[in-house]
Amino acid sequence: MGASVVPERWDVLGLGQAMVDFSGMVDDEFLERLGLEKGTRKVVNHEERGRVLQAMDGCSYKAAAGGSLSNSLVALARLGGRSIGGPPLNVAMAGSIGSDPLGSFYRTKLRRANVNFLSAPVKDGTTGTVIVLTTPDAQRTMLAYQGTSSTVDYDACLASTISKTNILVVEGYLFELPDTIRTITKACREAHRNGSLVAVTASDVSCNERHYDDFWEIIGNYAGIVFANSEEARALCHFSSKESPASATRYLSHFVPLVSVTDGPRGSYIGIKGEAVYIPPSPCEPVDTCGAGDAYASGILYSFLRGVSDVKGMGTLAAKVAATVVRQQGTRLSVHDAVELAESFAFHLNSSTIRSDIGSDHISSL
Repeated sequence: MGASVVPERWDVLGLGQAMVDFSGMVDDEFLERLGLEKGTRKVVNHEERGRVLQAMDGCSYKAAAGGSLSNSLVALARLGGRSIGGPPLNVAMAGSIGSDPLGSFYRTKLRRANVNFLSAPVKDGTTGTVIVLTTPDAQRTMLAYQGTSSTVDYDACLASTISKTNILVVEGYLFELPDTIRTITKACREAHRNGSLVAVTASDVSCNERHYDDFWEIIGNYAGIVFANSEEARALCHFSSKESPASATRYLSHFVPLVSVTDGPRGSYIGIKGEAVYIPPSPCEPVDTCGAGDAYASGILYSFLRGVSDVKGMGTLAAKVAATVVRQQGTRLSVHDAVELAESFAFHLNSSTIRSDIGSDHISSL
């Protein structure tokens, strides 16, 4: 952390994949030429990554310290970056980066966004990347390269940090890494023992299906919040595509105190104790849907940390954050938009929806 001042406690610690994003706009013909199925997420090797990046030469694209979880953490840090509705939030991330230039790029970019990346680089490791290709219809196709630094170890630094954390957020993509599942279990057990809230992101349908038992081992024993989209929620329930997102939300809420399920432009649901509360979408003209779910999760976490106890208000807040990201190119909530949103939220909060502790009478079991 260099010269940064280490806080006594972290509001949120994210445990996730540290990936550098290369994002750009392409047309359908580009995807067809490379044999890529639109709207999917695919794991690629070093050679495949090079082939796609070479094909993108001449296209307009940008690099960012990406990854689904880091998108949420950056948005959360920006929403809570000032004393609006409460003290500034302390946000950190642990993961795995290589000792290569991309690893240094990742750490520096997160630090500039007020997210402290706490893990030391892996010697001689290569940092993972995700190529995000967005077509004019706002659909995204993602190609992930894990790199050689994809294992996250449970070390003394991580154990110490978890003991000083209010909310631990575990990224579902980590379940793809066999050795890291042990780290997830140890981290969640320690967080639970220290009275911290554990949140889990579902991340990806195929990941949920391949590691169904591992997900439920963590969700069933430790999770206070689960973030998922409608397809991921159905996968975690072993439901068919005919089942509604509301049904999946209700089912999951019997096992997890709070369930957040997004359903694209149709809105979202928050599940508590067998009930699913519908949250209408916040109006916007979509430009790039990449990062919408990540932004929504940041809104839920932010409202939690600011003491919002009304479930409908919590979801409305999250939907507005997601809509703000969707109407722009790129996955990150800007500082300007974050301040405006935080000020708007603070204005609408009143004494009946604020508590000094995390939670409410409806979600006290968290």
